[in-house]
Amino acid sequence: MANTNLIENKYKLDIIKWRYVSLIVTGILLIPCIAAIIYLMVTQPNHAPLKLGIDFTGGTILQYSTDKKMEISDISKVRVDLEKVGIKNPVIQTTTQSLSDDNVKNLVSIRTSFISDKEGAQKIQEITNTLADDYKDIELVQVNSVGPTLGSELLKNTMTALILAFVAMVIYVSFRFQVEYGWIALLTLFQDVLFVVGIFAIKGIFYDTAIDSLFITAILTVIGYSINDTIVVFDRIRENMRFLAKKYSSNEIINASINQTLARSINTTATTLFTLLALYFFGGATIKDFVLAITIGVTAGAFSSIFTAGTVLSIVKEKFAKKAA
Repeated sequence: MANTNLIENKYKLDIIKWRYVSLIVTGILLIPCIAAIIYLMVTQPNHAPLKLGIDFTGGTILQYSTDKKMEISDISKVRVDLEKVGIKNPVIQTTTQSLSDDNVKNLVSIRTSFISDKEGAQKIQEITNTLADDYKDIELVQVNSVGPTLGSELLKNTMTALILAFVAMVIYVSFRFQVEYGWIALLTLFQDVLFVVGIFAIKGIFYDTAIDSLFITAILTVIGYSINDTIVVFDRIRENMRFLAKKYSSNEIINASINQTLARSINTTATTLFTLLALYFFGGATIKDFVLAITIGVTAGAFSSIFTAGTVLSIVKEKFAKKAA
């Protein structure tokens, strides 16, 4: 039941008063994300907005372990040495893995174009021998290969899954609420995904980070989390509108409704982030990017449900009211 003394309550955050400021801040934060995406789409041969891993392009990843740490300055030398033995455009990444307090292994991942079974053993041995010149204890621990055809098919399937998820969410919100709620929900979803994709585009430019199928899983998780947060806000707005529309203006109702759900949004986001941060720092190198993507998306989802969904709805309601008048 809606609170009939809605506006008499003192709320901590005047969302409507600062709605244009919050939208401008959101736009400023999105500018580097959009710029990075456009840069990759222009400069990459496949015109993808992100650097694609072997899951989507096909290729081979060789992972080595060594006691000697590979510094950033050493990566250029290793890349040149690999190109001398015919490995074109190798992507080299280094991470550390703590097995115990006294036992730390340095992991070196080398991503190359697809190595076929015919040339596999010889080519892998050439790469290993090249690394062994500078790292005597180098040891091959894992080899992963994905064919180009399978990678292309997987990319199409993941894009289809993302589009269907977006469409299903919008249809559900439009059916449960109103059409304007549906496209505002789509806007907030797009904003959250754009933040995640943009930051990983920036990481791709500066740190050569490539996405894999786990990244798509993270995006789908972010979509579900974001729409859940937005529905909570919309549900409270709709309930208050039903009982209090004759007593208060739409802006007053929206502002109070967001404040009523504010504690819930903050608490849910905070507890989720505690778990994600624990996974990021202690979960191992292989899931760091996956956890980072969800962390960014969860944070963006909480921000958009508070500062985008309600503020845009208030602007739309104002426009409709002026048009009706």
